[in-house]
Amino acid sequence: MSHMSPIPPHDLAAHLAEHDNKSMLRFITCGSVDDGKSTLIGRLLYDAKLIFEDQLANLGRVGAANGNEIDLALLLDGLEAEREQGITIDVAYRYFATSRRKFIVADTPGHEEYTRNMVTGASTADLAVILIDSRQGILQQTRRHSYIASLLGIRHVVLAVNKIDLVDFRQQVFDEIATDYLAFARELGFASIQPIPISARFGDNVISASVNTPWYKGLALLQYLETVDLDPPAKERPFRFPVQLVMRPNADFRGYAGQVASGHISVGDPVVVAKSGQRSTVKEIVTYAGSREAAGEGEAVTLVLSDEVDVSRGNLLVPPAAQPYVADQFQAHVIWFDASPMFPGRSYILRTETDNVSATVTTLKHQVNINSLVREAAKSLQMNEIGVCNISTQSPIAFDAYKDNRATGNFIFVDRVTNATVGAGMIDFPLRRADNVHWHSLEVNKGARSAMKNQRPAVLWFTGLSGSGKSTIANALDSILHARGKHTYLLDGDNVRHGLNRDLGFTDGDRVENIRRVAEVAKLMADAGLIVLVSFISPFRDERRMARELMEEGEFIEIFVDTPIDECARRDPKGLYRKALAGKIANFTGVSSPYEAPENPELHLQTVGQEPIGLALKIEEFLDQWMEEK
Repeated sequence: MSHMSPIPPHDLAAHLAEHDNKSMLRFITCGSVDDGKSTLIGRLLYDAKLIFEDQLANLGRVGAANGNEIDLALLLDGLEAEREQGITIDVAYRYFATSRRKFIVADTPGHEEYTRNMVTGASTADLAVILIDSRQGILQQTRRHSYIASLLGIRHVVLAVNKIDLVDFRQQVFDEIATDYLAFARELGFASIQPIPISARFGDNVISASVNTPWYKGLALLQYLETVDLDPPAKERPFRFPVQLVMRPNADFRGYAGQVASGHISVGDPVVVAKSGQRSTVKEIVTYAGSREAAGEGEAVTLVLSDEVDVSRGNLLVPPAAQPYVADQFQAHVIWFDASPMFPGRSYILRTETDNVSATVTTLKHQVNINSLVREAAKSLQMNEIGVCNISTQSPIAFDAYKDNRATGNFIFVDRVTNATVGAGMIDFPLRRADNVHWHSLEVNKGARSAMKNQRPAVLWFTGLSGSGKSTIANALDSILHARGKHTYLLDGDNVRHGLNRDLGFTDGDRVENIRRVAEVAKLMADAGLIVLVSFISPFRDERRMARELMEEGEFIEIFVDTPIDECARRDPKGLYRKALAGKIANFTGVSSPYEAPENPELHLQTVGQEPIGLALKIEEFLDQWMEEK
């Protein structure tokens, strides 16, 4: 039962028809911690009599148990952890309607660590209600959320200057905050910004004008939300159909299931498979309720094509006259979520609407200072920072620019180990190099070169702490293989830093780039048919995994040279541990920078009590067996 007047049964049909014809406004509430976002939406629903009576009764019981007044924020803070801590953690969605308009509101968290949740809520919103505590003014998180809202395509903003009662409803406070915000947001490209003085706790200017702010002549929040003019409908976006599943219940039926991301499609319309360029026409549009003649944006359907074409999950069906970009390199704005920073050169999983592909940030062009909106040089992105990056994917993906199509212009980065979402991106445009640079097919290939050498190419990747004996063992193995007439090459960390990588230091970012370059060189040498011995500390699992994925299946052999750090420090052939422990060397692996030991190496060599030549012979034996098996 609802906390509002019931509808007479004879008016129900007319009411439903009227309801269907109302416009829809999707909006979010955002801002800094404890600005009153959840309380504001709770107050709006309560004063507009849009709360169910059982919800209201539950709030009363909770308030009585705590000896407090009703806490309207609990209408949206539904998680137990949210109620215990008095904060918003996850995005809370609420649907409601008034006589003028339908609404979907996303109440988003204010804490920095939950910025990813704010991005989720903003990704489909038309308007943002940005709250500011009258006592605090504009804070860093206010600026961050405003910039993200702009980046995600939100065009309209309500600046809710909340807790105006705590500054005695003074107009001067409101005017100063509004002036400061308008100056900051001038470069963000919002179509409209409406400042409103509000007391979410007591309901001032929430659904009707407050007697406490006679100096404010504008509309109350709900009145404004009901009447704000959204952008006029743009020319309908081109048809985009991300294929989520190939339906093949029997030999006589093949359909492609998914949701229409934009545009519309009708039986008989021509379509193109975005990645391959294959053409066909729509033979049938199937739904759970039966076949139909057409489908539009947001509808889940199965398309049956007239021709047998190769379409798989991750591809797009599009119209021939309005095709998306298909490229493996593009520029994008990236919002970083993870506590571990983003480094150029590190490999992640990139996921779009339906596609899933390995990707690397090749260049971090700049970071955006959210306080000044100035572009700043940076080597990495820390948690909640925003930057512009060039991205390379292992295989081409189909996409639109985010400004043209939100659904097909966004992606997320996923950590390969934890499977956690570590970043989100909005694609700006493809890079010309993606069209200009093509892999040239060579007549003399890897097979021909390795056959001439009578060997199978391989990359033996030695990893371990400084002083573990990697280079000594690799050098001994190189001598053994050379004596047997094998064609080898040894890439050693110190030697490579004299030339190819002489411009790199020892920060985490430089280490990532160091390994990326060496892995690419090792790949070329393996393509030449060589057995490549790579001796690098390579402290991070992600980079070793990236190196493995560059090579052909079974070509990469990881060798963990496992020596306890105490033993490495005792050997200390270059005196590096002594300097690192004295604080004279920064970012030294095992001392001031982490080493992530391999979890499943092909060979695990424990060096204590062993001679290098004996360990090299053990690798030779493994290699001979590996060659026979292959």
